[in-house]
Amino acid sequence: MEHLHAMISNNAICVSALILFVAYIFIAWEKIPKVVIALLGGSLTLFLGLLETEKSHDNLASYFISFIDFNVIFLLVSMMIIVHIASKSGMFSWLANEILKKTKGKPKLVLAALAIFTAVASAFLDNVTTVILVLPITFAACKLLDISPVPFLITEIFCSNIGGTATLIGDPPNIIIGSAANFSFMDFVRELTGIVLVIMIVVIGLLIFIYRKELKSSPEKMELVSQIDNSKTITDMSLALRAGTVLLFVILGFISHDFSHIPTFLIAMIGASVLMIFEKPAEVLVEVEWNTIFFFVGLFIIIGGLEHSGGIDLMAKWLLSVTKGSQEATSMIILWASGILSGIIDNIPYTATMAPMIASIEQTMGHAYAHPLWWSLALGACLGGNMTIIGAAANVIVSENAHKAGYPISFMKFLKYGIIVTMISLGISAIYIYLRFLH
Repeated sequence: MEHLHAMISNNAICVSALILFVAYIFIAWEKIPKVVIALLGGSLTLFLGLLETEKSHDNLASYFISFIDFNVIFLLVSMMIIVHIASKSGMFSWLANEILKKTKGKPKLVLAALAIFTAVASAFLDNVTTVILVLPITFAACKLLDISPVPFLITEIFCSNIGGTATLIGDPPNIIIGSAANFSFMDFVRELTGIVLVIMIVVIGLLIFIYRKELKSSPEKMELVSQIDNSKTITDMSLALRAGTVLLFVILGFISHDFSHIPTFLIAMIGASVLMIFEKPAEVLVEVEWNTIFFFVGLFIIIGGLEHSGGIDLMAKWLLSVTKGSQEATSMIILWASGILSGIIDNIPYTATMAPMIASIEQTMGHAYAHPLWWSLALGACLGGNMTIIGAAANVIVSENAHKAGYPISFMKFLKYGIIVTMISLGISAIYIYLRFLH
């Protein structure tokens, strides 16, 4: 056993890189739940001694707990609790229906309204929750209009990923980046919300043009949508007021971080704790996506093994050697590689791998050099999820629900539009990154 540990120690980079590579393969294969793959990889990392399992003053730097980013974990759990409790009241569905009524049932306006609602909601709720909320509203509206929901569903997928790019809490990759780069909620708003708004307008306009022939209905049917009864959508008014107030204060807390310096995860934890006072904890906690949380834990351990072995530093040095230290080339490679790879593999493990690599580049080249690299990673990793139907969890959920409803969205059908939308989004992002940070 000692001989094995000595051999592994001498080849730690290769062994840890192999564990991460095999984990990627199985996560992309999707035959085994990704949480199982991450925990198996994390367990193997610890078993082989790539990270220490016991804490002591001598090995604190290699202690595996040090590599689990609890800022990310606590922020995710807290926001899941807040969103679940708020959703129970029906407040989000009520808001979507009110927006829908303002369109007077005109199909093109309905598509634009649902797309904007999805994008804005995805900036503050997680993408999966947003599409689960908007799906039944979409099916109901399309049934009244007697038109296919497919153009609406595809547009909502695109807008959920685009909208999630805009803020710190909109998409898990941004939470990872925010924690690794020490960016605040307002940093994301300042640097990404404007360009995300431009991308969203371009994409919605493009999709309305592409689907213009399918977005037609009779005046009688349009009248039905404008008269939707929304009086019973909110099932618990006191809960809606309570949850809405807490959610508002949490978002205000995020916004005020720059001068309050209260950590984002702590603001979310306080909000979740206040709401839990009025709930049965067992009923709420069972709704937390523990699969996602433990997926992150396992993943952080796997990547921690590669980081501790020196593999992440090696990757950083390789990238700098390829680009010959050019900030422009490094930024563009990260943006486009992130966008393309995130359409093929899960963007969470990809971002979790890239974040420490950029942190390593920052230590070598300085904060000013690395600053645009973080935003290139955020834009690429989040927007790349639009390329394929398996590019993000929200895509898969919409696809599965569409299939159950009798409106299947095939891989190739989605890809036809996904490539166009992703290339346009990344192209706009490349221009923005260059003009904003590199020019």
